[in-house]
Amino acid sequence: MKSAFSTVLTVAAALATTTAHAADLRIYPSFSEVREPITASTTTLNITLPLDTWQNILSGSLDLDGLSFTQAIQKQEANWLSSLEGKTVYLKRDGKTEPVTLIRARDLLVKDAQGRYFNARYEELQFDTLPPTNAQAPTQSVTYTLAQPGKGTLSYLTRAVTWTPRYTLKASAAGAQLGALADIRNTTEQAYEVQNTELYAGDVNVQNQQEAGYMMRDVAMAAPITTSAPAPKIESQGELRGLYRYALTTPFTLPANSVVTLPFLTPKLTTFDRYAGLNTYFGTEPRDGHLGRSYRLKADQRLPGGPLTVREEGRIVGQTTIPETREGGSVDFTLGEDPDLAYTRSVQQTAQIRDAKGNVTKTTYRVTYAFESSKDRAVRAEVTERVGGRLIIIDSAAPVKNQGVATLKVDVPAKSKISRSFTVVIDNS
Repeated sequence: MKSAFSTVLTVAAALATTTAHAADLRIYPSFSEVREPITASTTTLNITLPLDTWQNILSGSLDLDGLSFTQAIQKQEANWLSSLEGKTVYLKRDGKTEPVTLIRARDLLVKDAQGRYFNARYEELQFDTLPPTNAQAPTQSVTYTLAQPGKGTLSYLTRAVTWTPRYTLKASAAGAQLGALADIRNTTEQAYEVQNTELYAGDVNVQNQQEAGYMMRDVAMAAPITTSAPAPKIESQGELRGLYRYALTTPFTLPANSVVTLPFLTPKLTTFDRYAGLNTYFGTEPRDGHLGRSYRLKADQRLPGGPLTVREEGRIVGQTTIPETREGGSVDFTLGEDPDLAYTRSVQQTAQIRDAKGNVTKTTYRVTYAFESSKDRAVRAEVTERVGGRLIIIDSAAPVKNQGVATLKVDVPAKSKISRSFTVVIDNS
């Protein structure tokens, strides 16, 4: 058993210097499931990984499929420098290089030929062998005792790999187009040769939010992707219990500490409107201000939530974030105030009813908006007010309970003033 275990450790150490390993990724907005094929040639399987990779993995998310094991031992291993304690390294200082003995890797305590002890800096040390990246950082290991050798799959959840869509709305006098890119992020020093990839959009909760769990490095490396390999494309795979699934068509490389950006959706806009908007609440006090530079769009595809950049005539006019939106759902947003469109709001109480005790039970208000435009073209103005009360009647609409919505839509002519009103009846009897 000791000999087999030593062999496995040697393989694991060799893997620590490789740049990537094979994996299938199922990438969600805030975490990923990594699925790695493994091959165990003995009944002892040792897995090591960098500390920063380990710290991003959700505790308890390890699942070993296809291989039975009797126990798994997790522990922190010493860093690479610790393996050189008691051995000769080289110290370069003041233009001179001399051999020294590394006494303690933890604080780089060394001893020179005269037997004197002192602390060096890592940048001053030279080695006979190529050091790994972050030679001073510890690694984590998991050692499995297997029932028998064989092949299987190790899966785990990690916060280190995520994805987000981002959109660009290109608008002009001729119309508008909406395009999307997918950013796939890897925030650790572990690179992946990704064989199969699925992207998921939607609200996904995981029970265990604590990080630092289990991970492995595969002992069977995939062939590297050449620079001439075609870039993967993203294709929709439909809906899965309220989540939307997308698949990458070809393997790709996800380097360490990187963002891979790929073309994503090309939805067609079924509705696109520019308007001057105001979303507010009902109150009896007068108000004034400016309307917002607002947009409304609907697409023929489901849109995962993500940041949106808006360009008008090729120039950026603002950024916002859109929520998860169903196919044909309306996306409304405002990019800031429009100083050329001012409003003044006034409220007049027109009726009031009291009960036998003198308490007010029903009140009727007339709300008036006066719009003033200094633009040289007509603009659609839309105002939405939320009205609270036990029973609300807005204009001639049917009564609603608890909260009603009053809406004004008016075309404001160029360089002119215009007023519109609506009535609100609040019944608290």
